[in-house]
Amino acid sequence: MKTKTAKRIHLLPNVITAFGLSCGLFVIFKMNMTPIGGATLQILTEISGLFLLTALADLLDGAVARMMKAESEFGGVFDSLSDAITFGVAPSVIVLKSLSLASGTESSFLLTTAAVVYSVCGVLRLVRFNVASQQNKDDEELISAGKKNFTGLPITGAAVAAVSGNLFLVSNEFRAMFDISDKTRASLLFLQMILLGYFMISRWKFPSLKTLQIRVASFKLVLLTAVSAVFIFYSILHHFPLIFFIISWGYLFVALVLSIIRLISGKKSKTLEDFEPEPDDDDLED
Repeated sequence: MKTKTAKRIHLLPNVITAFGLSCGLFVIFKMNMTPIGGATLQILTEISGLFLLTALADLLDGAVARMMKAESEFGGVFDSLSDAITFGVAPSVIVLKSLSLASGTESSFLLTTAAVVYSVCGVLRLVRFNVASQQNKDDEELISAGKKNFTGLPITGAAVAAVSGNLFLVSNEFRAMFDISDKTRASLLFLQMILLGYFMISRWKFPSLKTLQIRVASFKLVLLTAVSAVFIFYSILHHFPLIFFIISWGYLFVALVLSIIRLISGKKSKTLEDFEPEPDDDDLED
C-alpha cells in the first residue's frame, strides 16, 4: 500500500502540468476555431481568464513537486515542453486571431513576424534556463541566487503580459480613452511581441515572486488581506482587462526600474546588487 501511495503522490505534479498543458492546447484550438473577426471582447476575456488559470497551474506544479520532494528529470522535461506550447505558442495564436487582418497585407506580415520572434525567444528562454539549471545544480550559491531573481523575463510573465496587452487594447476602458484602427492596434501588438521576446532572452534581472516577504503584524495582515480581496474581486468583476494589464505590466515596469536604478547608482553601491544585469556571453569570454 505504501508503494502505491508514494507513486500516486509523485504523479500529482505531472497531473497539474498536464492540466496546464490541456488548458493551453484548448486556448489554441478555441482561437483557431474562431472565425476572422469573431474574437469578441467576451471571447478574449474568457480566454484570458483561462490563461490565468494555466499560469496558476504552472506555479503550482513546481511548488507541489518541491514540497513533496517529487522533483524528477521527467517532470522537468515535461514542464518545459508544456511551457513552450502553453506560454510560447498560445499567446502568439491569441494575438494573431484577435485581429481581422487580410492575408498578404503589410500589417499581417509584420504581426506574424513578431509572433514568430516571440515564440522563438520563448523557446530559447526555456533552453537557457534548463541548461543553466543543469550546470548549476551542484552550486548552492548559484541556486540560491537563481531563486531570488531570474535572468531574462520568465516565459510565464511574458505570456501573461502579451495576453493582457492584447485584451486591454479591445477593452471598453481603452476604447473610452482612445479610438484606434485595426492597423494601429496591429502596430502596437507588433511592438509588444518584439519587446517581450527581447526581454525573455535579455540579461535583465526580474524578481522571483517566491522571495517576496512582507513583515506585518498578524491582525494587520488579516485586515490587509480582507481589504485586498474585496478590492481585487470587485476590480476583476468590473474592470478585469484594466486590472489584468496593470498587474502583468507592472511587474515588468518595477523590475526594469530596479535594474536601471542599479546601473545608475554604479557597481560600487551594494544597493539592488541582485538587479545588476548580467554581462553577455561574449563579454564573459573576453
